[in-house]
Amino acid sequence: MQLSDLISDAYDRLKKRVRRSELIYSHYYSETLGLPLYFKCENLQRTGSFKIRGALNFMTSQPREKLNRGVITASAGNHAQGVAFSADLLGVAATVYMPEITPPQKVQSTRDYGATVVLTGRTFDEACAAAVAAQQESGALFVHPFDDELVMAGQGTIALEILEELPDLRNIIIPVGGGGLIAGMAAALRERVPGVRIIGVESTAAPSMSASFAAGKPTERPVHVTLADGIAVKRPGSRTVPVICNLVDEIVQVEEEDIALAIVSLLEKTKMLVEGAGAVTLAAVLNQRIQGLEGKTVCLLSGGNIDVKTISVVVERGLIAGGRYLKLIVELDDHPGALATLADTIAATRANIFHITHDRRSKSLAIGRTDVSLELETRGYEHIKDIVGYLEGAGYKLTIM
Repeated sequence: MQLSDLISDAYDRLKKRVRRSELIYSHYYSETLGLPLYFKCENLQRTGSFKIRGALNFMTSQPREKLNRGVITASAGNHAQGVAFSADLLGVAATVYMPEITPPQKVQSTRDYGATVVLTGRTFDEACAAAVAAQQESGALFVHPFDDELVMAGQGTIALEILEELPDLRNIIIPVGGGGLIAGMAAALRERVPGVRIIGVESTAAPSMSASFAAGKPTERPVHVTLADGIAVKRPGSRTVPVICNLVDEIVQVEEEDIALAIVSLLEKTKMLVEGAGAVTLAAVLNQRIQGLEGKTVCLLSGGNIDVKTISVVVERGLIAGGRYLKLIVELDDHPGALATLADTIAATRANIFHITHDRRSKSLAIGRTDVSLELETRGYEHIKDIVGYLEGAGYKLTIM
């Protein structure tokens, strides 16, 4: 059976079991960018990610006897929750291997759905190797996160939902890691709207799909720590890459600061919480990684599973990257009133002091001098330039962090 036919079957199988996620027109981004921009909000999906579609489609397509020994998988978080939820729904046992650095929120959410979680390895690929070894020993059914046609078909149902609401779609921008999501969606889209432009986005910290797309075959690349942990894959799938090379127009990359800015921007402008892997699509648009976009464009927000600790780090990085936050050290004479004078000088720049630390004990300081570490809320890069110029003009010695 062709992948496009599997997607149609998956749509019928899943439509009463998964949420039909919202397709939202963004007035703010459309007006700002001069481009009709929509968000497909899989961050609002059950389990907080699109991954439930592929996992549930795979598992509900299996004969019951194959499920009786339970299921096993590997995941950086979202697929884990999709498998755990599906297993609980079908009444089968699930074991999930996850990297040791998986955010605690994703680990706990997977356990909350009833799965057994094994933390092993530093990367998804190491966790996946351990899961495959365990599957061969136990005889449980392995549910691959992306490199399976039934999984791809489940993810492809997103495209059918979009086309029902937006049949004149011109561009779609999709996060890409192992490739199951974009392969499934591309197969659905190319058959129904052949002229649509399909763009994948990955983090520069995990560039394996760009390398595979250029080489025309699965190609391994090192993975570094990234906010987009959900798409941090060392080697894409042997089944997904041929589909992507045949049907996808291009793969682009975004930097970590781009991702942080996009997460913060989505929080501020749409009031939606989106994880790093889901925000890469908007990051690519905001930072002009994609040239020549015209007509109705959809950014897929693939997931919203981000833990509170990561949110705090991301917000700070996003504010810094956007010129909304300035960290600096000012060296002062250590005498009464010096700190108050500095505060008055900063007030004259209309910056707000968010945090301040006064240090007299650094070995690098001369006797009679003190360091003041400041964190300031600012209004953008021009404001930062004005603050630095004003302080230096007032005779202060600065170090920008």
